[in-house]
Amino acid sequence: MPDSLAPHSLQPRSLQQWLQYLETLHPVGIDMGLERVSEVAKRMGLLSSSIAPRVITVAGTNGKGSTLAMVDSVARAHNLRVGTYTSPHLLRYNERVRIDGQEADDQLLVQGFEQVERARLQDSEISLTYFEAGTLCGLWCLANAKLDLVVLEVGLGGRLDAVNIIDADVAIVTTIAQDHASFLGTDLAQIGREKAGIFRAHRPAVLGSQTLPASVVECAQALAAPTFGLGQQFVHQVMDNGNERSLWRWQGQDSRGQYVAIDELPYPGLPIDNAATALQALLLAEVDLTQAGVQTGLAAVELAGRLQWVGPWCLDVGHNPHAAEYVARHLPAPPAGGRQWGLIGMLNDKDIDGVIQALSARISDWVCVTLTGERGCLASELSQRIIAQGGRVHFCADSPQAGVDWFANVLTPNDRVLATGSFFTVAALLARPLPTGAASLDGDGNEIR
Repeated sequence: MPDSLAPHSLQPRSLQQWLQYLETLHPVGIDMGLERVSEVAKRMGLLSSSIAPRVITVAGTNGKGSTLAMVDSVARAHNLRVGTYTSPHLLRYNERVRIDGQEADDQLLVQGFEQVERARLQDSEISLTYFEAGTLCGLWCLANAKLDLVVLEVGLGGRLDAVNIIDADVAIVTTIAQDHASFLGTDLAQIGREKAGIFRAHRPAVLGSQTLPASVVECAQALAAPTFGLGQQFVHQVMDNGNERSLWRWQGQDSRGQYVAIDELPYPGLPIDNAATALQALLLAEVDLTQAGVQTGLAAVELAGRLQWVGPWCLDVGHNPHAAEYVARHLPAPPAGGRQWGLIGMLNDKDIDGVIQALSARISDWVCVTLTGERGCLASELSQRIIAQGGRVHFCADSPQAGVDWFANVLTPNDRVLATGSFFTVAALLARPLPTGAASLDGDGNEIR
């Protein structure tokens, strides 16, 4: 447990005031590198000993959040005290730090930010980004919580992400695809090397996809880190009728090379590849998996914003083509006579055309919404891109909330709406009631051509 820094005169702030203050500390929002954040972490005592007896770090383009959620839920079902750090959040900053399944309260986070600020100002002042300060606060909260296991989600990349100041006992790479191109580039081999930067010498690396670039394995081999790959050292298979939502079987391999198999596992409502990856990581973290514990943990897992249904609305934060393809494959057809709508709001640094193309197999009727801020894409721009691919745009709204208001007068009882494209889009919808559909829609005359 790190020691608290000596009292230093700090202006009292609420959590919201701290978050606003942190946005002013650094000239840019994202500044890749570990030198500054590592120095502050040393001052806080976070690097002098492990923050928990076992640490699992999760990196990847898609699937990080669901893998982490299943690691957390299954571990707690085995009576472990677990802490997690994730980003971004949907409704409350507190979501980023969870201790034993509960969001950190404002008081704990304020104490953490006070510790970060004292360390930052100690000796020579060090500038931190919002994410770096938040990561240090989260790590301090977890390190002081007397946990059995900590699970950390990488925010961006891996090698130079602030989370990577902590050495993982088990490192997971879920998937590799293009995202954050302005920071990680478009070369999948290089993206793989960045994600694999969380690997540590002689410590296990879990590979959660069968299509990772060779660079990921090469990085593990260079560190003599034993690799455990999906479809090789661990596998899963459906036990009934070939329906992926049926009961399934998992088999994995522990650090001594012994195989462990668990049958009759429930569908967790999240990708089975990620569930299998979570189990493999827990096994390598020396958790003695039991059938009852795994069944309980998978049945109880919850993750907002991932194919999450709220009445006739399906909310998914997917914002790149790889994630959109998964959503398109798993989106159920609406009831007879109903229409499958899409409400989309995206950031302009994403592969917008790729996301639209992936979803167009299932959705042809759209409402576009504007996201504010310098990275936000205008609804009119989204509309042009959808129309260029043959889709029908019925309305352009100046906010996600305005898009929802339009649906209130249009939805029929059998209609379904996929709301997607960004965490910001989904967060806006989770913060308000969503219409359930009572109107009747006359023809297609109201679309934008």
